[in-house]
Amino acid sequence: MSIFNRPHYTSDATDFIDELKRKKPTLEAEQRAGRALLWDKNLDRGQQKEYIDGKVPQQPYVYQTQAK
Repeated sequence: MSIFNRPHYTSDATDFIDELKRKKPTLEAEQRAGRALLWDKNLDRGQQKEYIDGKVPQQPYVYQTQAK
């Protein structure tokens, strides 16, 4: 038997996802909309630089009072 004539194998997870997409064709569009809502944001580089520049270095043990 040639390796090219073997039946194509799909995992249970792939079968499940394919079935889910067939049952709900709008699933991918809904996922993209959810991602855009939470993750795909435009960053203001100026504000990001100010935030990074404004960080104060943390002392090794945060509950230790500083000796003066």
